[in-house]
Amino acid sequence: MDLFEYQGKRFFSSYGIPTSEGEVVEKVEDAVEVAKKVGFPAVVKAQVQVGGRGKAGGIKLVNSEEEASSAARAILGMDIKGHLVKRVWIEHASDIEKEYYVSVTLDRGAKDHLILVSSQGGVEIEEVAASNPEAIKRLHVNPIDGLTEDEARQLVADADVDLQAREGVVEVLLKLYRAYVDGDADLVEINPLILTTSGKVHALDAKVTLDDNAAFRHPEWEEFRATQELDGREKLAKEKHLTYIGLDGSVGIIANGAGLAMSTLDVVNQVGGSAANFLDLGGGAGADVMAAALEVINTDENVRSVLINVFGGITRCDQVAIGIVDALQRVDIQSPLVVRLDGTHAQEGREILLSHGSDKVQVEATMIEAAKKAVALAGGER
Repeated sequence: MDLFEYQGKRFFSSYGIPTSEGEVVEKVEDAVEVAKKVGFPAVVKAQVQVGGRGKAGGIKLVNSEEEASSAARAILGMDIKGHLVKRVWIEHASDIEKEYYVSVTLDRGAKDHLILVSSQGGVEIEEVAASNPEAIKRLHVNPIDGLTEDEARQLVADADVDLQAREGVVEVLLKLYRAYVDGDADLVEINPLILTTSGKVHALDAKVTLDDNAAFRHPEWEEFRATQELDGREKLAKEKHLTYIGLDGSVGIIANGAGLAMSTLDVVNQVGGSAANFLDLGGGAGADVMAAALEVINTDENVRSVLINVFGGITRCDQVAIGIVDALQRVDIQSPLVVRLDGTHAQEGREILLSHGSDKVQVEATMIEAAKKAVALAGGER
């Protein structure tokens, strides 16, 4: 679950991380009142869950009520990379001496937490990584051991953070790590973390992704969940209790198991295609679940073919095949299906599909051949 900036700042504040004070509003007249309250100069910031707000004109410095009104009117309703701005955050403008970057996330390959620190904050970290990778210092932290103050201090020094800011950055970094762990986050990022002209260090921005699997431990997250913006596909999938993530490709993906679904995405990419989604059926692939999955994918107008990839362990492939046939009677599928079945009763499942005789269903024996067929039906390579 991705948070808006204002929610991320509330999250950070709950762990003692200093942030800019402000308020979020949805109306122009309220923006003016808040700007007057926080004091000029103030900053009006679009609240969208995507980067590049500043370049898109979604962040404006204002010095009067008239400018605040004009900025809020221009930003509210703005489209930023496909995200409609419904709220703006108003805060007093900070006197910035220097900008830094800090984040904590999970490095799945290393099976450790990963902390990044850079003295080049204020721009997208991808730009820094491309132009000057040595400016980003990394520290892997064993989850059992955690982050020590000595490690944090050494990392900040290695990143060449200004001497007058080091103690403040170390303090923030330790609190950020605790917010990441205790707050069950997948990512916590501050860009920029600033040093003010008065020598204070605080978070000027906040990017937070929370782990949905930990929601049962956090009833307070309901406030965040109420503002989540799902596209039509993801909303329908949630209603049908499917694990679904929308992407921007042309090959719809249905698989049983998260690992197999990820592998299927990789194979489609390997043979020159692009996936339209990640969809994990979980342990069940009967008619009801399959019909729900096909219905969700059917709503995506970018899908040109659908690849169903099932490995039968406990799940029997013949039952999956029956589920597919039954689902086709319920859902008017717009795109051809390519089905790969392997494992328990796979041959029986293939025979069921072949005997169904639908011109919309093609059966392939291997994942790679199924992916090639699905990509070809979707219009070939990217």
